[in-house]
Amino acid sequence: MDQLEDTISLLNELIAFPTVSSDSNLDMIANLANWLEDAGARVDLFHNEEGSKANLFATIGPDADGGIVLSGHSDVVPVTDQDWTHDPFDMIRRDAKLFGRGSCDMKGFIAAAVTMAPYYAQVVRNRPVHFAFTYEEEVGCVGAQALADSLRAKGLSPSVAIIGEPTEMRIIEGHKGCCEYTTHFEGLAGHGSAPDQGVNAVEYAVRYVARLMELREILKARAPKTSRFDPPWTTINTGALHGGIAHNVIADHAIVEWEMRPVQANDGAFVREDLRTYVHEILLPQMQAVCPEARIHTEVIGEVDGLEPVPGNEARRILAELTCSDSADVVAFGTEAGIFQALGMDVVVCGPGSISQAHKPDEYLAEEQLVRCLEMLTRLGGKLAA
Repeated sequence: MDQLEDTISLLNELIAFPTVSSDSNLDMIANLANWLEDAGARVDLFHNEEGSKANLFATIGPDADGGIVLSGHSDVVPVTDQDWTHDPFDMIRRDAKLFGRGSCDMKGFIAAAVTMAPYYAQVVRNRPVHFAFTYEEEVGCVGAQALADSLRAKGLSPSVAIIGEPTEMRIIEGHKGCCEYTTHFEGLAGHGSAPDQGVNAVEYAVRYVARLMELREILKARAPKTSRFDPPWTTINTGALHGGIAHNVIADHAIVEWEMRPVQANDGAFVREDLRTYVHEILLPQMQAVCPEARIHTEVIGEVDGLEPVPGNEARRILAELTCSDSADVVAFGTEAGIFQALGMDVVVCGPGSISQAHKPDEYLAEEQLVRCLEMLTRLGGKLAA
């Protein structure tokens, strides 16, 4: 299968770009733009304010609404302190597996989609196919949210989106949202022997975490009876608590890093309102009684909508035909799908590889998964030619 070898060759190129979320993705995006332009696609690049990163949106076929979007994120998670057996940005092909950072999450899908571009240029006639490649998915879906604004500004209205995250080519029609926050506590330093004369930011942060744990239990009772998620309720996780400088110093600063994964939008609103009330009616008055300058501030790292299962999903119907599968599942991990759904598109998540390989050392993509993806994308071309 020449397409397979071409895809593997392109994947090798893409893995060699170390597009960790904190770094630029411009070289990789320029590479993909060249591939797509050579295939006859019309390519637009949308840069961030600093000019250090860019989203790519390309089109093959007519300038018309109702197109099908093939979407993937260009960034990968860091490899620092991971025990890789080889250079993570040098693809290794061994035992019918393709090893390298981003191989399954999710440069494999991007390589497959771009490899299909010349074929699409030959067959697509009545309905456009779009390619959407974003930055900073791994740190709050920043690029996809910016791309949504760009598409609105240009008046572009595709109707279907396929998000190629690793699902082992299963059709995923729903997933939880992901909201990430860092809450900052500013108190008053002092000697540990006189705790009443200071405001211990660490202790107030601990009380905040305790409230998060109480809310986590309350959310279990709010789980929709029809929820298909595992677990079926909205979850809260405290990822880190940092603060203080020494055993005998009252800590004047602390931060809590935490996340919430809502199964329904009103759960997110419930948690945020509860915490706002707890902070402003209980914690802050106690802190400011000692130090009027004390404060608590929550920084929004990212708030990404979940993908809501809906009846009459055209994307699900198309993928069912292309993959010869009538089943559609939900997953707990998040993607950019909810952002595309909020634009009015029918959306599913379906791509090669297993999420169990993502973010790990010696991440790999099985060649068999890439074959199945290419077969699906080839059938999509046939459908667009009809």
